[in-house]
Amino acid sequence: MAEIVGGGRPVNDAERRVIAYLRDHAPADWLLLHNIELPRGHDVFEVDLIVLTGHSLVVVDVKGTRGRIEVSGTRWFPPRREAFGSPVAKLRGTAKALKGLLVSQATQLERVYVDCLVVLTSPDAELVDPARRDAANVTDLPGLLATLSDVSRVRRGCSPDASPYMTAILDALNQTVRRSTAPPRFGNWEVEEQLGGDAKVTEYRAFNVTLPGSETVLLRVYQADPLADHEARGAERQRIANAYQTLARIPPHPCVVRPRDFFAIDDESRFVLVLDDVHGEALHLSLGRGARLGVIKDLLSGLAHAHANGVVHRALTPASVLVTDDGHAVLTGFDHAKPGPRNYTVAHELGNVLDAHYVAPECQERPDRMTTASDVYAAGAIAYQLLTGQFPTSADAHGPDVPEVVRRMLDHSPAKRPSAAEALDALTASPLQESRLRRLVRRIVSRS
Repeated sequence: MAEIVGGGRPVNDAERRVIAYLRDHAPADWLLLHNIELPRGHDVFEVDLIVLTGHSLVVVDVKGTRGRIEVSGTRWFPPRREAFGSPVAKLRGTAKALKGLLVSQATQLERVYVDCLVVLTSPDAELVDPARRDAANVTDLPGLLATLSDVSRVRRGCSPDASPYMTAILDALNQTVRRSTAPPRFGNWEVEEQLGGDAKVTEYRAFNVTLPGSETVLLRVYQADPLADHEARGAERQRIANAYQTLARIPPHPCVVRPRDFFAIDDESRFVLVLDDVHGEALHLSLGRGARLGVIKDLLSGLAHAHANGVVHRALTPASVLVTDDGHAVLTGFDHAKPGPRNYTVAHELGNVLDAHYVAPECQERPDRMTTASDVYAAGAIAYQLLTGQFPTSADAHGPDVPEVVRRMLDHSPAKRPSAAEALDALTASPLQESRLRRLVRRIVSRS
């Protein structure tokens, strides 16, 4: 039975399950410290659990996410909910920061290996990570003890025996971390689950504390630098507020995510964007599963509505489209959108977030030139993938499975592309079944 040496209150049942499991089943010489806060730069990060084993110090993040979770780049795509930033990527940064804090307290702790591990507690959770970017740092509850006990995880240059450093480690932790007394709370929203994130933004599922049991919302908590000069802070504030300002310009529409609120906390070191919690899975998970005409129509409907209100999305990919259980699609991901004319821009950041497969030819070298026509091209590329399971190219974009209107959306000339509204009308008037009929007619003619 491991010893719990301190900590705050667990946030959810998943955390309680992991803490109790380790307390009851881990070796007696292991030490547990749970629900603490770790200083990192000018901010503080919540840590679910720290485990001091016989050979390493392990920072643990607990995730109750259910079902098949696909990893693509730095994002996780779970079923029936929005994609979120890889918790592994963030946890690696936290582990690095913790190592730095330990060494600053006692230089001999340079020899101690600080590991990181994400624990998936749901029995049906499955991580699909083709690139193996995150898999080595993810385990389930049945495999937790074996992973924590694996001395081979200790990297070269660190000691495989942490026992000589136990006292120094505990002293350093006592001086650097503090107990988290309650779940994170932002304004009137209390965190139910941390979904993921990176150094710039963390995503949470939260509920209104004045209405227990009410529907949840999605929080995007953006990090800011309160010590920057006035000009830099203004630019950062504009960048962070971009998604809310854009969505606030768009009247409510069933195919566009709805904003709830936007506010600063503390000394503007963080900003919080409150969005509807759309219970759907990212369209990324549906590509190649056959024709999804309803999803394409919803995508075009949301895009046409945004364009009609002066908004250019500019970063449209399958990751920015959510599909609910009943097949309804909702457009999200407006962080880099352009809400009409203004005296500043966030276009300089587009190069860091764009996927070249969905960028119109005229914008490949100049992302700042994105227009409604380039949005239509991106929507055409997504539609093409849904219909064929492949990326469009100049050679195959005229295949028989692709409706005429989708081919026109992919035209290399922006002037020849239909608007999103025109594409929606054409697709509604000439559904996918018609293209299949044409293909059948061509086959009959070719045989005669």
